[in-house]
Amino acid sequence: MSTHTDHQKGLLITAFGGLTLTVDIPLIRLADGSPWTIMMLRTGTTLIAALVVWAVWRALRGDAPKLIPGWSGLAVALCYGLTGVTFVTAVYHTSTADLVFILAFNTVFAALLSWLFLRERPRLGTLIAMLAMILGVLIIVGGSVGTGHLFGDFMALCSALFVAIAITLSRASGKDMGFTALVGVALPLAVAAFMVSSEGLNVTAPWWIILNGAVIMPISFFCLANGPKYISGPEVAMFYLLETVLAPIWVWLIFAETPSRNSLIGGTILIVTLVVHSFWQLHEGRKRRAALAVGHPA
Repeated sequence: MSTHTDHQKGLLITAFGGLTLTVDIPLIRLADGSPWTIMMLRTGTTLIAALVVWAVWRALRGDAPKLIPGWSGLAVALCYGLTGVTFVTAVYHTSTADLVFILAFNTVFAALLSWLFLRERPRLGTLIAMLAMILGVLIIVGGSVGTGHLFGDFMALCSALFVAIAITLSRASGKDMGFTALVGVALPLAVAAFMVSSEGLNVTAPWWIILNGAVIMPISFFCLANGPKYISGPEVAMFYLLETVLAPIWVWLIFAETPSRNSLIGGTILIVTLVVHSFWQLHEGRKRRAALAVGHPA
């Protein structure tokens, strides 16, 4: 993030990606199919759409970014591939509210990884926010004990970790990873295709998951994967807050799925913490830019 304009560009791109991602889970639920069939259709259409867009871009302009830029790109693709497996698994083994609330924990993972590997030491306010979010996740997971959702919650936590690793690797490399996140779905596609070959296709409304894979996922993944080029890892992770807030609302409106008491308590802690921390970061960013402007007047 070299200039103020780059930072604004990163915020807009990542916000749009996060907003688009909020309809992912409702579309998976609307398709009404087995996990492996849904995973195969979702990742297959995403991969096809990404390759078509990349080929057209390359043919018309000739400056299309690499699908997998080096070893760092391969590692990022692997992380997004693992996210695809754990995310769809979590959709079928826990509630939507638990899933998206726990996914918001990627902010903590991103901050820790940036601290450990990029030497981006979090401020005191960020450390306090991380502790509050850990408390929120513990409340959610504690409420899942004995309900059959514990495995799904663990898969959601794995998804949050893999996304945070991908964000950190992307930021460390400084490379364009927009298509890398999309190509990464080849891993869950291969696993799902193998499973479907033995159990057969099982989906009631395939058009919903095809819309999800061909349109929603390419847009959201491309935008979110490009965010680390312009803004910090924790900032990128925070835009997943849009899914945290809106996805349970869409699912409640469509399927009348009401979150549990522990999920609401823990989720409220997560959301309030993220909102307060986001405003604090914006305030601190304005103060730093003002100080730079005074120190280096035009």
